[in-house]
Amino acid sequence: MYRTHTCGELRISHVGQKVTLSGWVQTIRNLGGMTFIALRDRYGITQLVFDENTPKNILPMLEGLGREYVVKIAGTVIERSSKNPKMSTGDIEISVSELDVLNKSEIPPFTIEDDTDGGDELRMKYRYLDLRRNPVRKNLELRHIMGQEIRKFLDGEKFIEIETPYLVNSTPEGARDFLVPSRMNPGEFYALPQSPQTLKQLLMVSGFDRYFQIVKCFRDEDLRADRQPEFTQIDCEMSFVDQDDILSIFERLAKHLFYNIKGITYNEAFPRITYEDAMKYYGSDKPDLRFGMRFYELTEKVKGKGFVVFDSVDYIGGFCAKGCSEYSRKQLDELTLFVQRPQVGAKGMVYVKYNTDGTFKSSVDKFYSPEDLKTWAEYMGAQPGDLLLILAGKESSTLSALNILRLEMGDQLGLRDKDKFAPCWVVDFPLLEWDEDEKRFFAKHHPFTSPKTEDIQYFESDPGRMHANAYDFVVNGVEIGGGSIRIFNSELQQKMFSALGISKEEAEVKFGFLLNAFRFGAPPHGGIAFGFDRFCSVLGGSESIRDFIAFPKNNSGRDVMLDTPSKIDKKQLDELYLNVLPIQKK
Repeated sequence: MYRTHTCGELRISHVGQKVTLSGWVQTIRNLGGMTFIALRDRYGITQLVFDENTPKNILPMLEGLGREYVVKIAGTVIERSSKNPKMSTGDIEISVSELDVLNKSEIPPFTIEDDTDGGDELRMKYRYLDLRRNPVRKNLELRHIMGQEIRKFLDGEKFIEIETPYLVNSTPEGARDFLVPSRMNPGEFYALPQSPQTLKQLLMVSGFDRYFQIVKCFRDEDLRADRQPEFTQIDCEMSFVDQDDILSIFERLAKHLFYNIKGITYNEAFPRITYEDAMKYYGSDKPDLRFGMRFYELTEKVKGKGFVVFDSVDYIGGFCAKGCSEYSRKQLDELTLFVQRPQVGAKGMVYVKYNTDGTFKSSVDKFYSPEDLKTWAEYMGAQPGDLLLILAGKESSTLSALNILRLEMGDQLGLRDKDKFAPCWVVDFPLLEWDEDEKRFFAKHHPFTSPKTEDIQYFESDPGRMHANAYDFVVNGVEIGGGSIRIFNSELQQKMFSALGISKEEAEVKFGFLLNAFRFGAPPHGGIAFGFDRFCSVLGGSESIRDFIAFPKNNSGRDVMLDTPSKIDKKQLDELYLNVLPIQKK
């Protein structure tokens, strides 16, 4: 028997018991007459003590021990004279009578501690060592608990878990597909699914009115902290439902997770914000509602005073930062430089200080009187002691820049607390969005999203006017998930394809199986997919989903541990009838 107990379960009540433990050597402290070893496993750390009572044949073995050696010990639980309240096992230690070295270890490339000295790339190369650290282990434990709670909730709501295939057909729209060549069908390819979208719709046609799976999805797109080439969705679909039905049940799922993971109870319904209002007041379709600073459009209120910057643009807007009138000139200059960064895109920033004595100081005093500035302040809900920050330019880019500036101010003022959560639904998205480069419409969500019934009349006359029966679930400025009511008849689906520039022939090739299924009595249906990794990262207080994935890729899409993607030999290429062309230098 390798162990009678884990390294995290022994307590003062076990004193006097003979136990066997196995684990990794965390630290060794040799104090001359006594040696202490911290023994670690997944469950915790237990202190081992070697002293004058230790059998003489064991003591020489301590000389050769190092960090991360795998050992098995037997001994007696004793009460510690110097207790450690920071450890769950801090009241006891083990007086060791037997020691077995099960495996040696080289010196690790970084310390296996909560606060490690290993950088991201190094820790990803040795991810199996990184996974031994408490913070990473706890992240995966949180992920496990969330998975169990999701299944428990959905099973109680009569959802059935059904697996869908990973080898599917390539479809247009969305991100690039990952392609898999078929040896048995030369010159033809599978695609890895970006989402089981069409498959879950087919399950609705099949009569499974409540489906879910926690499923891997794949997208060949540029990466960032909240993106990976392979990621996990909580994928769900329901028949005979409308938008309110879906929002109701999945709001309850979210509340279930908030309660069981974080101990937070939400008695009120989550706010619902239209896409138009989200963009107008926060400059983002995923607004962070943990704090205020909503935007106010000032365009008509500030023009005509001779200030060229305002008079020459389409849109002027800003927000009120409460209690910030004491910002120094240096701080304001730094904010101006911040908004001028290429990733923000503003040309400059106007500020107005509403001083605590009721006076005003601004960067445009030359053009606007104190009475003008007071009018702005009253309109924007400012009080003495507040600061107004204003940007100008094209509407879409200025709203985007204001959003980034608002989040920066939220960070500077400590308003984006990771332990505070502000969930909301964003609804009434545009159905289509125009791409100026390609001169055509794209689906805002995907080609199977149903338009609002009242907007169907605009398919041919004014496609850009249509709204989608679609919704996103947002927490703390992060899009956790989204979904829609689906198109469920062939005629309406063909209208959607036409609006997207997909011909009947192409639609038949790409989606013929779905269009054919619609001819055999498809029910009204809709669904949603939550980003499982993202939900984990938000509840775990991290900005990166990589922290909640056992073996993630880096920002270049590489697994530096497995050293993949990698080249394959010519024999394999020949079997697949493939030829790799030389890379052309740009």
